[in-house]
Amino acid sequence: METHRIALIRKVPLFASLRGTETQFLAEILRGVEISAGALLFREGDPGASFDILVDGQVEVIKALGTPDERLLAVRGPGDFFGEMSLLDPDGLRTASVLARTPVRLLEMARTDFDAVIQHRPALAYEIMRVLSLRLRESDNATIADLHEKNRELSQAYADLKAAQELIIEKEKLEQELKTAHRIQQSILPRELPRLPGYDFGALIVPARSVGGDLYDFIPLAKGRLGVAVGDVSDKGVPAAIFMALTRSLLRAEATRVASPRRALERVNQLLLDMNDEGMFVTLLYGILDAQQGTFAYARAGHELPLLFDPDGSARLVEQGQGAPLGLFDNVTLDEQVIAVSQGSTFLLYTDGATDITGPEGVLFGPDRLRVLAQAALSGQTAQAFCDEIWHGLTTYQGASSQDDDVALVAIRAV
Repeated sequence: METHRIALIRKVPLFASLRGTETQFLAEILRGVEISAGALLFREGDPGASFDILVDGQVEVIKALGTPDERLLAVRGPGDFFGEMSLLDPDGLRTASVLARTPVRLLEMARTDFDAVIQHRPALAYEIMRVLSLRLRESDNATIADLHEKNRELSQAYADLKAAQELIIEKEKLEQELKTAHRIQQSILPRELPRLPGYDFGALIVPARSVGGDLYDFIPLAKGRLGVAVGDVSDKGVPAAIFMALTRSLLRAEATRVASPRRALERVNQLLLDMNDEGMFVTLLYGILDAQQGTFAYARAGHELPLLFDPDGSARLVEQGQGAPLGLFDNVTLDEQVIAVSQGSTFLLYTDGATDITGPEGVLFGPDRLRVLAQAALSGQTAQAFCDEIWHGLTTYQGASSQDDDVALVAIRAV
């Protein structure tokens, strides 16, 4: 056994310069210890009672073990030693924790034997101090590198925080601008419903975002006539809102200049083509309600067909021709129709956001459900209450699903 221990001692670089008698002395005082992987040899702050030389395996030297500040200082392998600091320090406390990374074999020296060896072999003390000096240098370099890394992380964190603050400020500015845009867009819409003898009107618009691309308008015309428009721009948000405002202004200007809904839409189409570099377009239904004739003559540019209900509540089919959106083609195709509006009848103009509402399972509301919902909302209500009831039915169907498109409704009832 003693021969085996002498062989182990001679494998340790720290003892390589010892003479035979000195090696023999160490073999008598060193105690062989085997530790399993994962075992904690000692913990930082514990009293130190031994000096350990690692013969086989690896151990981890860890500062602040088990805390948020835990840091791996070093991995020691065969020939390394540890635990000397607690024997050199007057307080005698462990300065770090040591954990077995693998199964290890140690040669352990008690405090009293350590003092005797240092006195008996001063060269050994010198070798220990040399190794300690190298370790301190490595520790200093590691600390400096760690400080540099922490400074870099702090600088990056500061830059990220500054950028995040700028984004928050920008977001707040954008939200404020969107609120302003919403107020401006709402001011563009008719401030009050029109008054025309023999007719009751209702209207509602709900953008999917702060601002949207749906529009409705009532344009007073001569001889007891009223222009009525409902439109839907191809995009959403601010671009659609700007295009919507442009379309409304052009339509208002042309509606007062020409008597024909077809001619008004053809003029608007030409003007949009001249101003539209972004490839946007708008579906639009514009008609003239003639109170004296009891008719609604309209031109339809790719827009949804109106829903018409007779006095008994039954739905009347409206003839459908071909119609293309405005802003795409030079010679736009328009669907031109005339509807007879008898007393007690109601018709609904709407944008496709109403039929494109989806329920929690992703199923579209669709035109058939809209027709049934509108029929159920007919009895004994004003035209505005009719629109409100339809919107209530749409939101009930939608449930927790998000609104993906703008919705506009216009109702006209002959009373």
